[in-house]
Amino acid sequence: MKMKILKLKYIYSSSGQALISLLFFVLIGVTIVSAAAIFVYENVQSASITEQGTLAYYTAESGIEEALLQLLRDPSYLGIPAGSPLSVGEGTVTIQVSSSSGIFTTTATGIFRSAVRKIQVQTVYNNNILTILSWKEIP
Repeated sequence: MKMKILKLKYIYSSSGQALISLLFFVLIGVTIVSAAAIFVYENVQSASITEQGTLAYYTAESGIEEALLQLLRDPSYLGIPAGSPLSVGEGTVTIQVSSSSGIFTTTATGIFRSAVRKIQVQTVYNNNILTILSWKEIP
């Protein structure tokens, strides 16, 4: 009879080990899944910020194109002040135009949600011809 009792004690003690092993593997699984979820969340956030920056850039480009059209129609055009920005889709743009020695410098600031991008274009207006000298993004 002692042998049967020992055998039963052995079964009970090994079932406790199985529970501890199961909890250990569940803990490892939860850790891996949590790390993967955090990684995916960070990538989604990064992609969202990049997309907002791109949309702000295109908003600024729209502002530059609007300014160039206005300059063709009226060389004394000074832009759209920051207090009353132009709506472009879900973004807004402000346009500033300055002139020095016949060179027009146009700066458009595009804002989309929290992203801000600026584009600056230099042009010359001679004999009713508007010539673009430079087109660049500025910080």
